[in-house]
Amino acid sequence: MPRVSQEQAKINRRRVVEVAASLFRERGINGVGVADIMASAGLTHGGFYGQFANKEALAAEAFDTALDEEYRGTVDTIIANYLSLAHVRSPGMGCPLAALANDVAREPRGGPVRARFTQGVERMASILAGLTPRVAKERRRQRSLATLSTIVGAVVLARAVDDEALATELIEAAQTSVSA
Repeated sequence: MPRVSQEQAKINRRRVVEVAASLFRERGINGVGVADIMASAGLTHGGFYGQFANKEALAAEAFDTALDEEYRGTVDTIIANYLSLAHVRSPGMGCPLAALANDVAREPRGGPVRARFTQGVERMASILAGLTPRVAKERRRQRSLATLSTIVGAVVLARAVDDEALATELIEAAQTSVSA
């Protein structure tokens, strides 16, 4: 079998990470296997271990990729996009904090996936704090953590309930809470 060029290997790796980022958000870290990821990326299962040490290493990298989505605009714009039914209905394209919080909570402390998740929480809180009106630094951090907790929690709950009206109420209540 012919060897893949270095350039093609980079392209393949990027494709696997992007597919994994989406699948992990849709199905959870333990809800998708390496074979599923590779097949969805259009590659063979055998090429996985030439690119990644293990599934955990891929999950950590995929989490970084998912977090690289840019959060631009004002706090109100970010919150409006986050607290939308479109975001609730599209976990594979949405924020990995809301999509993977429960899975990551079951990962071992000190592991790469938890470390990446922690960095993601800090990053999002920092973005929100930077956009929060100028008040004392400690107050901005508290406010940004409360906002982050509210918006992530609302999306997690709205995705979990089996009642569209309740999902909408959860999103609207969070919008009201963080805009007050």
